[in-house]
Amino acid sequence: MTALAFALNHMTAPKLPLGAFFELAKTLGVSAVEIRNDLAGNAILDGTKPGAVKALAEKHGVKIISINALQRFNEWNAAREAEARELIAYVRDCGAEALVLVPVNDGSGRADGERQANLGTALKALKPLLDQAGIVGLVEPLGFEICSLRSKTEAAEAIREIGGSTFRLVHDTFHHHLAGEDAVFPELTGLVHISGVADGAVAVADMRDPHRELVDAADRLDNASQIRRLRAEGYSGPFSFEPFAPSVHDLGDPAKAIRESMTYLQSQA
Repeated sequence: MTALAFALNHMTAPKLPLGAFFELAKTLGVSAVEIRNDLAGNAILDGTKPGAVKALAEKHGVKIISINALQRFNEWNAAREAEARELIAYVRDCGAEALVLVPVNDGSGRADGERQANLGTALKALKPLLDQAGIVGLVEPLGFEICSLRSKTEAAEAIREIGGSTFRLVHDTFHHHLAGEDAVFPELTGLVHISGVADGAVAVADMRDPHRELVDAADRLDNASQIRRLRAEGYSGPFSFEPFAPSVHDLGDPAKAIRESMTYLQSQA
């Protein structure tokens, strides 16, 4: 089978300014990157214009595959629409391909019937905005018990009901493990986020973002098997590193650690 196609989410090295992050990706031989709108003191939150981001990406020879993310996308209201329009314009103008859509994750909107209706409402409202901009919406179910969209099956049903190619799924290996849902949808998957948990003391139900490290042989989430299954069933897109652990963010030489994880995962593919 062909080599894994890796991508780098800015959460891998959030302390690096955007240009240094793009340079890190190129150092690793990675040309696909995800940028974020939740990193204080960094683009996009620091007011960097989308044209400047586009020029920086072109300078470093990287492709921005997504901006992460429109939060609470399935709680559709006037404020969310305004936020969506602004973000979609930024995605378009910086040359990115997609906008990640993250659901409400505070315990609300979880009731059966309510959550499906909210999801459908949001997707129907987002579709024309995304289509007009030529951007893909990447729906990312979260595995946390309090999340309003845990199930990829429900997300896939809603995406198929909408039709077309506007929406795709994010398969996040951490959230897939937490959700306890076996189903994968490689034909609907537009992006895979990868991170590992090595801490043997934390129960699965208690795993949170700070536990998410780079993937190695101690990984409890079985990233290697998830990746093999997705590829065997037809997924050919990028696998994007998205660790949230402070231990990763504090690394003096992130390139070395990321390269080691890449080598490990490639050996398991």
